[in-house]
Amino acid sequence: MTIGGSIALIIIGAILAYAVDYDLSGIDIRLVGVILMVGGLIGLVVGLMRMMTARRAVDRRPPPPAAVREEYYPRDETYPEEYQARRRY
Repeated sequence: MTIGGSIALIIIGAILAYAVDYDLSGIDIRLVGVILMVGGLIGLVVGLMRMMTARRAVDRRPPPPAAVREEYYPRDETYPEEYQARRRY
């Protein structure tokens, strides 16, 4: 039962309990109104408790790709080959 449905039950129960003055044989309209109000109140409390204890949605997008760092070392012909920066793979 949602919060809106619970509030509707409380309103309908209050109308039956306090505003309707009609007699049906075998049915007490006031008692039906009180039962509806109690049911609506219980539904309202349960709905609010579920809303307060509900887990929040988590964004489950994949992380962005890792940054790629490319370095370029120009060859300097003045130094011998063993001193040159080597590319590592």
